[in-house]
Amino acid sequence: MATRLYTHPIFLEHITPPGHPERPDRLRAIERVLDDEAFVALDRIRAPEGDEATILYAHPADFVARVRAAIPDEGIARIDADTSVSPKSWQAAITAIGAANAAVDDVFAGRADNVFVAARPPGHHAEKTTAMGFCLFNTAAIAARYAQKKHGVERVAVVDWDVHHGNGTQDIFWDDPSVLYCSTHQMPLYPGTGAKSETGAGNIVNAPLAPQTGSEVFRDALLSRVLPALDNFAPDLIIISAGFDAHHRDPLAEINLTEDDFDWATGQLMQRATRHSGNRLVSLLEGGYDLQGLAFSVAAHVGRLMKG
Repeated sequence: MATRLYTHPIFLEHITPPGHPERPDRLRAIERVLDDEAFVALDRIRAPEGDEATILYAHPADFVARVRAAIPDEGIARIDADTSVSPKSWQAAITAIGAANAAVDDVFAGRADNVFVAARPPGHHAEKTTAMGFCLFNTAAIAARYAQKKHGVERVAVVDWDVHHGNGTQDIFWDDPSVLYCSTHQMPLYPGTGAKSETGAGNIVNAPLAPQTGSEVFRDALLSRVLPALDNFAPDLIIISAGFDAHHRDPLAEINLTEDDFDWATGQLMQRATRHSGNRLVSLLEGGYDLQGLAFSVAAHVGRLMKG
């Protein structure tokens, strides 16, 4: 079965201030690298607009209304010092949610073994009632809840290898043992959460990485903490919060991974998806701010997904 890719031109129209690291060029770099003949078999689908009601799976209605009200008619408005919105940001965020939910449908309907969603804005910093860290809504959390509500899934695992801790995903699932959240991330670093002692209802597994560490420490964190947790949990679906800002070229952090590490980590999670989840794996783009590091890492990640 083919690996499926969801993306959409609307994601380029979420405009951020000049010099902002989370910029449209990120998706342009991904598009260029995936145009290589090595990816000719990739099943490319235009992302559908999402059902706004599914946002309520992870966020309360008053928060959703506040985000909608923050969208300007023109120019750029700031939600906080890091997080901005422009006139098309609502549509971009809704389409990112639509793509993630469609990806969930695909893996349960057997239309694909795995799916990569190349969308922006990212989502894993969005808490239940707070948009922050470049993120408006928590796409991974919504997709996990969607799988439970639409497909009757009992257990969903979210594995987050973005270099920044997914405080939003942790916040949303803090007391919910039906969702396992595992994160590798640099610590100390924004947003300041993600200590090993933060365990929620026993469903939160944090594996913080010290600055300037690289492949060996990252791989050991997966092998010693994340993968055993996945095996014990035996999820029906694995969702990856696939940030690529732990790459050694990235300007926002100090972890020294290469694209080979993302290839390896993808393969490890695919093995667990085969073992526990009927191969069902959905990957959602999060961070990654050096365009070359991002492009090469996504190519390695998607290339591994396509190998099956």
